[in-house]
Amino acid sequence: MKTFFVTGGAGFIGGNFILNLMKTGQTKVVNYDKLTYAGNLDTLSSVEDDPNYFFEQGDICNRDKLRSVFLAHDIDAVVHFAAESHVDRSIESPGDFIQTNVVGTYELLETTRGYWRGLSKTRQENFRFLHVSTDEVYGSLGETGLFTEETPYAPNSPYAASKASSDHLVRSYHKTFGLPVLTTNCSNNYGPYQFPEKLLPLMIQKALEGEPLPIYGDGKQIRDWLYVEDHCRAILEVLEKGTVGQVYNIGGHNEKSNLEVVHALCNILDEMVPGSLHRPHESLISFVEDRPGHDRRYAIDASKIQNQLGWKPQESFETGLRKTVSWYLNNKTWTDRVLSGAYQGERLGLEKH
Repeated sequence: MKTFFVTGGAGFIGGNFILNLMKTGQTKVVNYDKLTYAGNLDTLSSVEDDPNYFFEQGDICNRDKLRSVFLAHDIDAVVHFAAESHVDRSIESPGDFIQTNVVGTYELLETTRGYWRGLSKTRQENFRFLHVSTDEVYGSLGETGLFTEETPYAPNSPYAASKASSDHLVRSYHKTFGLPVLTTNCSNNYGPYQFPEKLLPLMIQKALEGEPLPIYGDGKQIRDWLYVEDHCRAILEVLEKGTVGQVYNIGGHNEKSNLEVVHALCNILDEMVPGSLHRPHESLISFVEDRPGHDRRYAIDASKIQNQLGWKPQESFETGLRKTVSWYLNNKTWTDRVLSGAYQGERLGLEKH
């Protein structure tokens, strides 16, 4: 039975990843999370009493704490989700992103390297460090073309720059020290348990309350949408079959403009909440000033992971969106508990210097 050390496991993607792992009944999971505003243990309530699940509250910048947790558990793989991840927040507080995403990744790599060097030869060969990154490190695309694993880095926000920095650190620890690393760069995730500052859960919440649905600029910014459970399956494929030192882009093959996404969401809400006083929900759409440095288009070429590892998304955007809306409608208690903290749906990232 393998033991996975998962950083940021109380967050959106990390939480979904742990839930999927625990369903197999074949793994132990150590969830290491600082429990910032976006970390929510409610997501993992269904596994919290499982004898193969362990939660450790801690900061990835704290090497002493990391060391003690590594020594307490026989770790076979590190899956590194922990990151400050919202572009608008990075505009307001860039320093937090440098600290967590760059310094924190360095501390985690150093801890892992020390631990890995002490393993037997066989365990060293089977050990993996998987770093979860984003397509935003590649910058912005024009109207055509796709990001590949060879696309030069050109980050445009403090968030993207901090993730690019961490990607380079991970690569260097493989090239310099031989640490068996893997990196994945994914497109826009959506699905259950997403913190409501992100587009879909924020729009669902506002639409149900009859509040304006704010669209940045002209709403024609394009993203490649990836259902979170498809992403979790891809990460497992990379862990099990990926070539050490390689990068794998994970995309949903679902290019949609922000405006298309919100229109589709409104149509589903009209159908699923027939008694809503705010139908048609698209009447709530309002256009607001664009985000500073807003990338125009992201789209991922996921042919490498499909051709080499046999992974492709199981959900179309339409099926994934229906599942997502249905989940939020049926789990209002989860959203209410998350929103009882500091974040109340206000716009972030307006600060300009």
